[in-house]
Amino acid sequence: MTDQPCRVLMVYPRFAADSFWVYTPACEIVGARYPTAPLGMITVAAMLPSDWEVRLVNRNTENLADGDLEWADMVMTGGMLFQQADSLRITAMAQALGKPVVVGGPDVSSHPYVYRACDFQIRGEAESVIDEFIAAWRAGQRSGVFEGPKFQADVTKTPIPRFDLLKFDQYLYIGVQFSRGCPFTCEFCDIIELYGRNPRAKTNEQMLRELDRLNELGYRGHVDFVDDNLIGNKKAVKAFLPHLKTWLEQHDYPFEFSTEASLNLADDEVLLQLMQEANFFAVFVGIESPDTETLNQMRKKQNTRRNIAESIHRIYAHGMFVTAGFIVGFDSEKGSIAEPMIELIEDTAIPVAMVGLLYALSSTQLGRRLAQTGRLHEGHDVQLTGDGDQCTAGLNFDTLRPRAEVLGDYRRVLEHVYDPVAFTGRLKRLSALLDRSKGRRDPPAGDIKLKAGAIATVHKIISRMPEVREIFWQTFTECAASNPRSVRFLVLMMAIYLHVGPFSRKVIATIDRQIASLPSQPPARRAVAQEPAAAAM
Repeated sequence: MTDQPCRVLMVYPRFAADSFWVYTPACEIVGARYPTAPLGMITVAAMLPSDWEVRLVNRNTENLADGDLEWADMVMTGGMLFQQADSLRITAMAQALGKPVVVGGPDVSSHPYVYRACDFQIRGEAESVIDEFIAAWRAGQRSGVFEGPKFQADVTKTPIPRFDLLKFDQYLYIGVQFSRGCPFTCEFCDIIELYGRNPRAKTNEQMLRELDRLNELGYRGHVDFVDDNLIGNKKAVKAFLPHLKTWLEQHDYPFEFSTEASLNLADDEVLLQLMQEANFFAVFVGIESPDTETLNQMRKKQNTRRNIAESIHRIYAHGMFVTAGFIVGFDSEKGSIAEPMIELIEDTAIPVAMVGLLYALSSTQLGRRLAQTGRLHEGHDVQLTGDGDQCTAGLNFDTLRPRAEVLGDYRRVLEHVYDPVAFTGRLKRLSALLDRSKGRRDPPAGDIKLKAGAIATVHKIISRMPEVREIFWQTFTECAASNPRSVRFLVLMMAIYLHVGPFSRKVIATIDRQIASLPSQPPARRAVAQEPAAAAM
């Protein structure tokens, strides 16, 4: 047994290079390298003994050198599915130098067999198992599996993340977490499998201490509440937001916030008002499909109880713009889904729509249902090449509709949504709907990513993409004249187009190759009712 301090190298794996979420060109426009920092990893760092020395290398922003690995006694890595390939590369690099590797994060919890080569596996939430791992390490153990009980981690005891390990200027925004879990039962989602349906929230004081720490370290600007559904525990978040508003007033508004929430946010006027007063400016919403039957079958019934476009417009009326997720490839799609999805995206006036192909994770209700009927492809959850994301690597199962039809629908949606004319048309409609009259006009003082003004940023954007020069400049001038308080957010979305515009065209080319490679299509399968229903959560 040893109580000697340990040198821990935390290595955050690269995401798949061809991914919707890796909008590097937009980051570069404002002087950053990557959208966001590895919150989970720096949270685990805070759980390690205080006398252990910790270093962080983010492979999305910097290189990992042999010298980094040689310094370490232990290498910690791991992440999500589309970081899987690089997690295994990191493991091989470390072990080649004789360094034991500890892997954690959601992917090893869902697909532990993929990580057999790792010396240690930490499955589940770290709070409930990290002490056991530390004790084993100190006792001289150099391999093992440590798995915490599901949904039992006490987040009120989660320490303040090691924000000091971050290089703030590398990131477009920094994340914090208020709660874990989601009350809904969406069939394709693994959040409820990993974190449960009873959202657990930190205390108000605990959350404010995290913001205090970020503020003390000098960070200013965009902070994202990474909760998979910030309003999953409405009682807790409603109790917290007034304290957040007061904190902002006392500290001269160093931060402005974004988050993810379910669509029923739009039903709650009090909650919308509280978020507006607490300086929230953006919300990601999972819309998924315009089709009511599809929403019911995927168990996303919360989206069927309201008019989706009107709900999004109510969020705009409280000063928050919306980005959203849409999915093509559900069993219940009857005929083409392309035109209804395009119409919904246009009606909602959502400029940045993440449209992907359905991907079945084996740990979800969807994955289990498809596996039971023999439709899940072999190796469906192994991403060893590290290429693509759900935009090109989706449909990892036998579709009920002919695959060419599904891919054709997906291609049509992408082709329309990221056509420059359609994109800027939604920007203009968003400008007309986004009411920033009650929000703060100026960004947080000291946010280095906004040191260039809106006009200078637009010039940078169109210099990189001259083919959109005329339409982007016209859109900018119209929006600046009609709604000057919204213009910096619209410019941000123009910057994101530097990635999503070309990326959509790359995806379309990949989809065209997939369609061309398909054999003659068999008759469509329609036996949905004969397949066993997924077990209710």
